[in-house]
Amino acid sequence: MSILEAITPEDRMYVKRYILLVLVIAAYERDCRYIEANLKTPGPYIDTIKLAINRAWDDLKDVKKHFRSKGLKVYEQNSTKIGIHAKFMCRGYRSDIELRWEFITAEASVLMRKYLELDISMYEDNPLTKK
Repeated sequence: MSILEAITPEDRMYVKRYILLVLVIAAYERDCRYIEANLKTPGPYIDTIKLAINRAWDDLKDVKKHFRSKGLKVYEQNSTKIGIHAKFMCRGYRSDIELRWEFITAEASVLMRKYLELDISMYEDNPLTKK
């Protein structure tokens, strides 16, 4: 079996989704801390963001379930000047992936809107925002 057969485009999509979801959850948590410290009535905003965090966690659980079923594991991530470089293993084969900051910013923005239940219909062709 060649490495091309061992690591499918679907596997790579799940690795991308994993990286993005971790970043989205971290961004929401950072935003909650900022809102709590800087607004006089942070409660409604924080409640809304916490619901979005729960939705993102649900998707992350699904991604991790897929990881277990396919033998996927992200074992190293590094931030670089141009993006995030991640190393992963899939069915015994090692590979890596690099996501550029431009891609990360755009995709994370769509995912954050999705979890806040905002209209993302203009982004419907994006496989990363589908469940």
